[in-house]
Amino acid sequence: MSRPKLAGAANSRPALAPELLVEMHDLMVKARALEERLIQMYKQGDGFFWIGGPGEEAFNVPLGLLIKKGSGLDYDYLHFHYRNSATLIAMGEDPANPMRQMKNTATDPYSGGRNFAGHFSKREWNLAPVTSPIAVQYSIAIGTAYAQKRHGGEGITIVTGGDAGTAEGDFATCLVWSSRPGNELPILIIVTHNKWGISTHYSTQQGPKNIADRATAFGIKNKTIDGNDAITSYLEIKAAMDYVRKERKPFLLEAHVSRLYGHSSADGANRRPEEEDCIVRIEEVLLEHGIMTREQMDAVHEKWQKEMAELHRKVREEPQPNPEDVWKHIYWEGEGS
Repeated sequence: MSRPKLAGAANSRPALAPELLVEMHDLMVKARALEERLIQMYKQGDGFFWIGGPGEEAFNVPLGLLIKKGSGLDYDYLHFHYRNSATLIAMGEDPANPMRQMKNTATDPYSGGRNFAGHFSKREWNLAPVTSPIAVQYSIAIGTAYAQKRHGGEGITIVTGGDAGTAEGDFATCLVWSSRPGNELPILIIVTHNKWGISTHYSTQQGPKNIADRATAFGIKNKTIDGNDAITSYLEIKAAMDYVRKERKPFLLEAHVSRLYGHSSADGANRRPEEEDCIVRIEEVLLEHGIMTREQMDAVHEKWQKEMAELHRKVREEPQPNPEDVWKHIYWEGEGS
């Protein structure tokens, strides 16, 4: 089966500036190198569990670049799930921090060594803690969207999750509460559709042709896109964000993506050769339009693989949590604690 080329590939030039494409490629490779290093850490005994988003970089990197980053109601509130590491990298996160959470070090800034890998949180970026129960973020996101509706401005709430999670009641709750006539909420509802719920294929579970079609019944504007297409992802995310910022109404964006290393370490975290690699896709366009050479792209891969290995060695030497700190971070302990 032939697949569509990256948006703009058949034209005289791509739809995005070459400088932006080079930046996106760099961030996609950086995020992939991080995830592959996290998998290595797990397999080497430097972690207890891995779950992440390799294969989703063509969607998650543009998402991170387009977020209005900051703290408070004037900025975007983020309710992510555990496959959004590339979004954090695009936003400027230090890749050592996800490694610290994998290693459960005392220096882990998200949870002090207490949580699974991929369970990010960052107060200064309005990033609510990622939770292990599936899809609850769709219900939680209603709260910040409601606050932003009252506050006004251009800040929006962004919530992400997988296709299997849309079977949970929290997803339906989000559609209901975000679309009440006269009380619509400024929320971008994202579903990254990798076609699997652990080991269950979507074709046996989902009645609608597209998950985004479910939004139509609620009067929510929606679209389904190829999330392996980095240029299309950037343009469609921007258009959806612009709509939510201006209209103060919800938008559901469904992106079809790959799951390159399976569900998690629970099924081995081994490379799935049948899945399309979005980095290969963007590199075809960079080569076709003379934006980068193969040698330049190989150097990007080598640079980030080397840096991730160096960060891994550093994190290995960082301390584990002290037993006497077990009662910290259970209750709110005041500003700055």
